[in-house]
Amino acid sequence: MKKQYIWILLSCIGFTACKKLDQEPESTASKAVVFGSESGLKLYTNSFYGMGFLPKNATTGDEMSDYLAIRSVPTFLQPGAFAANLSSGWTWTDLRNINYFIENCNDQSVPAAIRNNYLGIARYFRAYFYMEKVKRFGDVPWIGKPQNINDPNLYAGRDKRELVMDSVLADIDFACANIKATNDPTRTTITKYVAYAYKSRICLFEGTYRKYHTELNLQASANSWLINAAAASKEIMDKGGYSINMTGGAGNSYRQIFTSTAPVAAEVLQAAVSDLTLNVLNDANWWWTSGTYGAKASFTRTFINTYLKIDGTPFTNDPAYKTILFKDEVKNRDLRLKQTIRSGDYKRINNGVQVPAPPVFSYTFTGYQPIKWTLDDMYYDAGALNINSVALFRYAEVLLNYAEAKAELGTLTDQEWAATIGVLRSRAGITGGISVKPIIADPYLIANYFPGITDATILEVRRERGIELSLEGHRFSDILRWKRGPLMGQEWNGFYVPALNTPLDLNEDGILDVAFYQGAKPTPALAGLTYVDVSATLGTTKNSQQLKNGTSGELIWMNEIARKWDDKMYYYPIPQADLQKNPALGQNPGWK
Repeated sequence: MKKQYIWILLSCIGFTACKKLDQEPESTASKAVVFGSESGLKLYTNSFYGMGFLPKNATTGDEMSDYLAIRSVPTFLQPGAFAANLSSGWTWTDLRNINYFIENCNDQSVPAAIRNNYLGIARYFRAYFYMEKVKRFGDVPWIGKPQNINDPNLYAGRDKRELVMDSVLADIDFACANIKATNDPTRTTITKYVAYAYKSRICLFEGTYRKYHTELNLQASANSWLINAAAASKEIMDKGGYSINMTGGAGNSYRQIFTSTAPVAAEVLQAAVSDLTLNVLNDANWWWTSGTYGAKASFTRTFINTYLKIDGTPFTNDPAYKTILFKDEVKNRDLRLKQTIRSGDYKRINNGVQVPAPPVFSYTFTGYQPIKWTLDDMYYDAGALNINSVALFRYAEVLLNYAEAKAELGTLTDQEWAATIGVLRSRAGITGGISVKPIIADPYLIANYFPGITDATILEVRRERGIELSLEGHRFSDILRWKRGPLMGQEWNGFYVPALNTPLDLNEDGILDVAFYQGAKPTPALAGLTYVDVSATLGTTKNSQQLKNGTSGELIWMNEIARKWDDKMYYYPIPQADLQKNPALGQNPGWK
């Protein structure tokens, strides 16, 4: 994709109309150069891939979520700390660029099928632009044509969610029907099946949002969106030719998707691809293995407990689960767990030599240190050096979207369960519960995540979604559409510590890794052992790292900083500066 951007910039030197694609060209001749040939249409639509509203780094997209403890509590979650003057995202320049293309892609010298292909790509990006706006702000103005600086509609109010989302659906439907390419070997561009995958994501979001946000009074239309989500997913399942990656066996086939240099073509529909020769790299290792650069994001124990045992039964069915040591709790579990966090026999590479790599407390607060996006060679830890591709759409999400939409509709069959959730769990080595839907609702999920849900199938689909798509940037959107914002206030807890001054061997390699103490550091200190101070205070300051029961229990991080969810937070406020420019927009409820 980056190669394409560079090519666009170089090509623009020869296109006077390309200098400012978001402004109306002054010359009719230059306009014809762009819109009068397929190469011109391709050049223009390639520019959409670099737009600012697209996700820039999916490897860190879940930094604000319920299941990660991070370096500091986001201002958004601190009571009274966030206001309209801190809000952002009310930008529309990219939309004008897209709308200008849509309005002018009408040159009859270009065959209609070719024009519609590129119009489909443009309308895909417009749907993407608006979906992000609706998720962030709710009601927004629908602008379907390029506007000049003196256009009075620039100062109009917002349109209803129903109008905007119906327009989004019309755009993505046009994209699905008219984009010609069904397969891109590079996995970097928008194809027909990428459009269908995005349609399934859009429709699942909107269907469940309308179902659970009863204050909108849109429940009656929720099912039509869920039906669309299932149908879009089924189109890919039946015709796309994708499958779940199984190369590398159950112990590696999952993580391979996220550490592979080239996109895993069987499963990945679209990816952001690194290019070493062009120095187009990502910073996943640096972000996840630095004590200073990233957020030191670490999974909470509450979430880790949701990983099933290898036989398909809940880990929390064990009456002793709360006091099981880290070295033991990671055994005989869903194999995605060991491919998502440091545990067991995980090793890294240091100057060509494999070395044991237990959780490192200079990089983690809870002991559950993620490895999903990181490369094992320590060389990549020193900066933005990662060469792994970053999946943006993959077949696993399509299966999950289908299963959830059908479960919410109450029409998911045992056969469909087996073809979706069963397939994903089979890859993870799980042996039980993969061929028929569950009939027992897990009390742990109800108590800790979804107190209003008693349907066992919906609960298990949500469990599966959280685990399969962890750290891929979907979690906060899921929390919003399920109306489970209070999860953002969950305690940031870590693994169980049985006692102070008791060294622990976290990966059972015979080397003691960490000990927790209070007051003075134990002496003599053992060589190679990490000591973590869990005193109530450090000098006159409250210590953010403590044990839940004082001298034992789960690790706790940042309990002293309040995190509170208010229903107004399902939408961000309209930024204060933009509201001052156009008071007709009105402010979102609760943010005045």
